[in-house]
Amino acid sequence: MAKLHFATFERILKESKKGIRVSDRATEEFIVVMDELSKQMAADAAELAEHANRKTILGQDVRLAYKKMKG
Repeated sequence: MAKLHFATFERILKESKKGIRVSDRATEEFIVVMDELSKQMAADAAELAEHANRKTILGQDVRLAYKKMKG
């Protein structure tokens, strides 16, 4: 699996608002939270695929898992 770099997450945070500064600690915490969220969303997508009697997660499963997570 490709590993996302610290700079990638820092850039995402910086792009949220023009002129915003981001501390290293904020980026580290963002990485932890995004890791937890993505693992949960992947598990939800896998459940949706399994419920549909598939062994393959489809884009629609990911989208539905995101909607479920978003509320």
